[in-house]
Amino acid sequence: MGAEFQMNTQFSAGIQAMLPLLYAAWADRHLNLKEINAIRKRAASLPFLDETDKAVLLEWSDPARPPERELFQQWQTMGRNAAEQLPEDRAASLAELGVILGHAAEGNAEDRQQFWVDQLPVLTELELGLGGVEETTYRGLFPLYDQRKKLTESIEEATVDPAALQAVLDGKYAGTIARVKEILQRPSFERNMLPVKEDFRELVLAWCKELGEEGIGALAFDEEYGGEDDMGAYAAAFETLGYHDLSMTIKFGVQFGLWGGAVANLGTKRHHDKYLTATGKLDLPGCFAMTETGHGSNVRGLETTAVYDHDTKELIVHSPSVGAGKEYIGNAMHSKMAAVFCQLIVGGESKGVHAVVVPLRDAEHNTLPGIRVEDNGYKLGLNGVDNGRIWFTRVRVPVENLLDKFGGISAEGTYHSEIENPSRRFFTMLGTLVGGRVCVPRAGMSAAKSALAIAVRYGLRRRQFAADPLKAETIILDYPNQQRRLIPLVAKAYATQFGLDYLLERYVNRSEEDMREIEAMAAGLKSYATWFTTAAIQECREATGGKGYLRENRFADLKADSDIFTTFEGDNTVLMQLVAKSLLSDFKKSFKEDGNFAVLKYMGRRMTTIVTEQNPISIRQTDREHLTSRAFYQSAFEFRSRRLTSTLAQRLQAYIKGGMNSYEAGLRCQTHMIEAAEAYVEALVLEKSLERVDALGKNHPTYAVLKKCVQLYALHTIEGHRGWYLESDYIAGNKSKAIRKAVDVLCAELRPEAGALVNGFGIPDKLLGAPIAL
Repeated sequence: MGAEFQMNTQFSAGIQAMLPLLYAAWADRHLNLKEINAIRKRAASLPFLDETDKAVLLEWSDPARPPERELFQQWQTMGRNAAEQLPEDRAASLAELGVILGHAAEGNAEDRQQFWVDQLPVLTELELGLGGVEETTYRGLFPLYDQRKKLTESIEEATVDPAALQAVLDGKYAGTIARVKEILQRPSFERNMLPVKEDFRELVLAWCKELGEEGIGALAFDEEYGGEDDMGAYAAAFETLGYHDLSMTIKFGVQFGLWGGAVANLGTKRHHDKYLTATGKLDLPGCFAMTETGHGSNVRGLETTAVYDHDTKELIVHSPSVGAGKEYIGNAMHSKMAAVFCQLIVGGESKGVHAVVVPLRDAEHNTLPGIRVEDNGYKLGLNGVDNGRIWFTRVRVPVENLLDKFGGISAEGTYHSEIENPSRRFFTMLGTLVGGRVCVPRAGMSAAKSALAIAVRYGLRRRQFAADPLKAETIILDYPNQQRRLIPLVAKAYATQFGLDYLLERYVNRSEEDMREIEAMAAGLKSYATWFTTAAIQECREATGGKGYLRENRFADLKADSDIFTTFEGDNTVLMQLVAKSLLSDFKKSFKEDGNFAVLKYMGRRMTTIVTEQNPISIRQTDREHLTSRAFYQSAFEFRSRRLTSTLAQRLQAYIKGGMNSYEAGLRCQTHMIEAAEAYVEALVLEKSLERVDALGKNHPTYAVLKKCVQLYALHTIEGHRGWYLESDYIAGNKSKAIRKAVDVLCAELRPEAGALVNGFGIPDKLLGAPIAL
């Protein structure tokens, strides 16, 4: 007992046993008469003190001679070191520390151990004789005890119940989310740090297989194929998986969302009957072979071909070059089948990109003739996902393998489609697969929420520095800078979640007329949310210092596994350009349809903004009521989005009038396009957050806290763009400073709610996993 830590050999065993009591007696910097009498009276009869010890004790209990600061701090350090040896089931008492210190000073001699245990009642009596010890004293000596207590207190002092917040976030999918969490906490889902990718992949495959057997993978499929025909429930399940392991989440998404989704959404009933039931149970592993080495995000430019041979009624799938190989294909090493996206050629004429089901392996898992698969090897993260490259050398498959919902080949060998325009047909096909962009950011947000929960909970437990070295150190989340780092991210996580929930609702209830808007919305929110995930996890890692750098505390995996989210399911930069193009189309369409009325409306809005928002009084108004009012921050978001879109349109028009083609003009304005898209997404997130909070009603137990979160999200975002707002004369310098101060105040006001807000994410401790957060 005590061999693991260093004692001060200048002190005898008896004096070391008394040090916690002396520390407590002097903790308020002076001894009262009751404490003096208690210590001196009992010291005279203590069997473990010799005459020299008693003399030292009398000297150190002299109220006229307080101990030197260095000596007092030495007592505290020794006490804290001893407290680290205190078993969790033992009381946090000064007497217990005295036993540990006294025994440690004598070494490990067995004949001394029982002696010090026998002295525990004597030391306990002395502790009681002090007449009660201040809580700050215990905080100074028992850091681990204090951490446990402080975390509980931090949740209890909040004005909102985490369960009420979780109910808001889970919404109508609470049952599905709870069911998935129950599965993930089974012993079979125990996390193991497997450094060899093949071992890790087998574990992830087993996890996905169990999820398939439980019916989770088939949630979006029709009931006749084992599903529930509920895309919303599937998305909620996918998001929940992100709390456990992202390799599992992505492999799950590839198997059931991409491969299964391609069959379900691009195929017809014969494909559904043949593949979906087995796919949903993971009896038929499949992959989604779209991306090529040479073309990346340019799906329209894919080189892989599927040439129709009418004589044999077969499609010949071929990779004409090394660069035409399918790249980074998830599930490539485990799959039996692939949905291969290729240029369909019928009668010597290209009909654009279509998907063809191509068998990859036989029953013994050997690759079939004409198929070459290579492992992508180790990656930055997601090493539980078996990514690979695939090439096809004149592989023949029956024409029935063409997923022909939007275009097929007749018995006579001619191509037919209900969508005559090739461009519209291409985008309609891809639009059915937008579910990936709806789901991926939700899993990314699970990673961000996990990081925030770990960092905030650690911030409520960890202490660092103190103004008074004789008092307890400061909880790090009480530092304004730590609040500034984490609390706006928590607020943004709630706001972004509300935006993603709106996107999911629109996608689940979509009509054909809505799809172009939904695709743009999905592209923008996917980019915005996954960029946020990357930034939030990094900030949380830094906010937890060296502890966050330990792999056991999960930031290593959260960072590495989520990093790819910014570039798969569409590179974020490319997606934001698509959003900007959609905004320009809508802008142009409004002018074309409304003619002169649109011009008058546009000019009228500009004049209204100048009069009501950009007048000398408004741009300098700094009172809190104004800054935290919806009228201010929502108008500011809308102004930014509107102005960036209109000036982008004007710049492009000017370049084209000057002789540039539209492609060159687009390159000149590329950064402007991305900024306009970001402004659109931020305005959307704010609008949907406000609607979500309004729908709760003012009497809802979470209303006040969530309203304040939205205010913080809004002002913190405006603060981040303050340079643009200053350049645009929307705010003056004094207002910019006032916004910064308002953010500080909101962070401080939400500080008591921080623990409840992250617990409101509803992440079970077993899934959160990080020791520093438990």
